[in-house]
Amino acid sequence: MKDNLSALALKDKHKSDIKVLVVAEDHHQRMAFSDTVRSCGLQLVDCVSRAQLQDRFESYEGFIDIWLIDGDYDNHMATATAASKAAAVLVGFSQAPYLNEAQQYAKWQRKLKRKLAQMLALPMLVDDATDKNTAYKNEVNNWHYVVFLGASMGGPSAVKEFLDHLSPALPVSILLAHHFNQTMISTLPRILNRHNEWRCQLITSTQRLRTGQCLIVPIDKQIVCDSTGRIILLDQAWEGDYKPAIGQILKNTSDVYGSELINIIFSGMGNDGTQYLDLIQDNDSQLWAQDPSLCACPSQPQAIIDSGYCQFVGSPTALAEKLTEYITERAVSVPSDSFIVSDL
Repeated sequence: MKDNLSALALKDKHKSDIKVLVVAEDHHQRMAFSDTVRSCGLQLVDCVSRAQLQDRFESYEGFIDIWLIDGDYDNHMATATAASKAAAVLVGFSQAPYLNEAQQYAKWQRKLKRKLAQMLALPMLVDDATDKNTAYKNEVNNWHYVVFLGASMGGPSAVKEFLDHLSPALPVSILLAHHFNQTMISTLPRILNRHNEWRCQLITSTQRLRTGQCLIVPIDKQIVCDSTGRIILLDQAWEGDYKPAIGQILKNTSDVYGSELINIIFSGMGNDGTQYLDLIQDNDSQLWAQDPSLCACPSQPQAIIDSGYCQFVGSPTALAEKLTEYITERAVSVPSDSFIVSDL
């Protein structure tokens, strides 16, 4: 939200007079925003990529009331929104399902409508009575911690044991990077989901972290995390010999989540993950490892331990118990509202 007072002023406008500009790089995302804005009865000025915005910006007549920006809010965007006298600027959105996924798409659209109604104090954007009753509820991500798991050879059984002993009701969201064969990676969710309530799935599009969920990093494409809890899928391959690159993800997640990040390295070959451990310590992120004596392949957790930065070593079960204890202890001493994360 750019300016709460300006945004509140929108409630006095008829919704057909509220001008909205959408900026998104993904064509499918632009279609979803366009459809949603029009279904709200708002006036869609344009739906463009950043490059198209530069070419067309001077042709827009009058002020733009609301900007919906799916991407970074950099200096160029700040200048453009200021010049348009925008009442509200909303940045960062979950990936819209495809239109042929009717149920999921409708759920995504209803959520966006409720969020707009809540943040802009525009209850007329919500269509039915049920949505009107829930429009102003606080809809935030309910995870407080990110748990990053790194594994390689021997990892599936260790990670599964860890998940089997960890409650999905904890305020954590899990991100798993596993060195695996490209033809086998799709089987990993089925292996990890068995006999527990965790929702394990391969990342195939940009999405958000959720509690009770274990997102598996793809082998063929890079991911980047942002501070809103969004996992952004990039159309580019991992650099270096390890795919996915555990060290690269460790650095990114630690820079973003700091002391709310717990990293755990399980059974595996090599030393991927040891490249940036001094930076991880500086960010106050936790670093734990599976006991090498209990690993099918001990070299990866042993490299973490040998670095001198590892703060806890144990079996997969002991690691799950330690994580539960760690979160419970911090919940007593830290107010829960300190962890609210925006979710659009």
